[in-house]
Amino acid sequence: MVQGEHRAATVSLSRRSLLRFAGSALLPTPSVTFTDITARAGLSHARNVSGSSNDKKYLLEEMGCGVALFDYDNDGWLDIFLVNGEGLTSYLFRNNRDGTFSDVTRKAGLTHIGWGQGCCVGDYDNDGFPDLFVSYWGRNVLYHNNGDGTFTDVSEKAGVAGAADRWGAGCCFLDYDRDGRLDLFVANYVQFDRARAPLPGSSLYCRYNEIGVPCGPQGFSGGSNLLYRNRGDGTFEDVSERSGVANPRGIPAAPFVTQGWRPRGSYGMGAAVADFDNDGWPDIYVACDTAPSLLYRNNHDGTFTETAVAAGCAFDENGVALSGMGVAVGDYDGDGWLDIARTNFTDQITILYRNNGDGTFHDASLRAGLGINTKYLGFGVVFFDYDNDGWKDLFIANGHVYSQLASRKLHLTYKQPSLLYRNMKGVRFEDVSSRAGAAVQIPRVGRGCAFGDLDNDGDIDIVINNLDSPPTILRNEGGNHGNWLQVKCIGTKSNRSAIGARVSVRIGDRKLIDEVMSGGSYYSHNDLKLHFGLGSSKKVDVVEVAWPSGIKTSIRNIDANQSITIEEKPDV
Repeated sequence: MVQGEHRAATVSLSRRSLLRFAGSALLPTPSVTFTDITARAGLSHARNVSGSSNDKKYLLEEMGCGVALFDYDNDGWLDIFLVNGEGLTSYLFRNNRDGTFSDVTRKAGLTHIGWGQGCCVGDYDNDGFPDLFVSYWGRNVLYHNNGDGTFTDVSEKAGVAGAADRWGAGCCFLDYDRDGRLDLFVANYVQFDRARAPLPGSSLYCRYNEIGVPCGPQGFSGGSNLLYRNRGDGTFEDVSERSGVANPRGIPAAPFVTQGWRPRGSYGMGAAVADFDNDGWPDIYVACDTAPSLLYRNNHDGTFTETAVAAGCAFDENGVALSGMGVAVGDYDGDGWLDIARTNFTDQITILYRNNGDGTFHDASLRAGLGINTKYLGFGVVFFDYDNDGWKDLFIANGHVYSQLASRKLHLTYKQPSLLYRNMKGVRFEDVSSRAGAAVQIPRVGRGCAFGDLDNDGDIDIVINNLDSPPTILRNEGGNHGNWLQVKCIGTKSNRSAIGARVSVRIGDRKLIDEVMSGGSYYSHNDLKLHFGLGSSKKVDVVEVAWPSGIKTSIRNIDANQSITIEEKPDV
């Protein structure tokens, strides 16, 4: 079933015109800027709180929170969920369809108080309404969407609350066994006890440029990642050990140590799930902080094998384990294989792992032009086509972790501008931040960020969850001068959210791909509806969906500049 929304007038193009798009003649560099509409949208009061604003003492206070863009009430407009920190509720803002949002947090029942971290969305019970998972320092929370604008905390009943001493980080819904029911993966950062944590400057791991700063992550034991299997009755089974994700390197847990020895561990932060080897089964990538990152290969039998070192995506090109924060997944070079971007610490470059076409990767960061901004500390990161030219661009939300830098005149700053890189036809990225509007260049302590078309105008907007500040909503101005298509997938035999579905859009000899993914970026969740920039083309030859069930659905001759909905059914 295909349904069109926000349909625009169409003009038929010749075969020659379509091939011109497939070749080198794309739209010229567009005049696209981003405008900060946070105040106008009504979100200025939604301040993130994470310990002391001026003099942070603990690792926990530095890391910030994520953001999710999802249509919780199924009215066709994206809503905004902002995770909050110390002792406060998070925020849910309902889209009023006029550029403003209403705070419906309490009305929706999202009243859990804790120290929030990440979030992800998926319809785990296949009832047609997206559910929400939030990771915490402490016990995690699963909110069931009741379908009437409210949510119910079912964490304990569902069996996913976890232990009180864990530090939940990035999370993703996925159907790892392809049974049509969404399972749940949760990365865990470190074993942290604020009552026992040392103070800034008290050990080797608590100093930076001779400045006393919060300790960690070195000196803390790494956390164990979690995988929950959906039983289909509203509950989940913890299969972390049996599946192989809990102890990927065979390293036993270790106690906290303050001096002289650093226990090894995974230090999981950002997480992303996608089919990296094109075998039809979801794999899991975890960005790890000061440790080799992880790639869990799906063995098709309910287990995973950790292969990041052999696959070339654990270290940088020099074999160094960097301070991984956020993860973005997308086919930036248009070869039909998903690539990975990972943000890192100051004086480290943003890593771009290019897929070799067999599920292994090589570090293409410097060749792609991402080595020019090493003074920034990156967190949230997304692949998205901001100018609708048919190539995935890259956005990074930056901000340092050490508040102590704010009062010192160093080459580094605490608040930092965001970065926007334009994709130059899959070969390299150009830093266009200075041309993207003043709002992109304003220094912030950026953390989680997510993308989606908030105003349904055909170009992609961005929301950043800033540490100790209100969020930033960046409205895309002019991206819809290029043509576009948005695709919403609904599973029937597969999970209803269609997470794991691979969508390809063919225009002449060129094929664009993307995958429906839950979670990603840094502790955040992007719109499940997929967006494709089409450049100058006003018609799509074929849209094909390869569903997790193995079914394939194809539709042909689709007009550009509309959102379509494709329901899972086999081709006739």
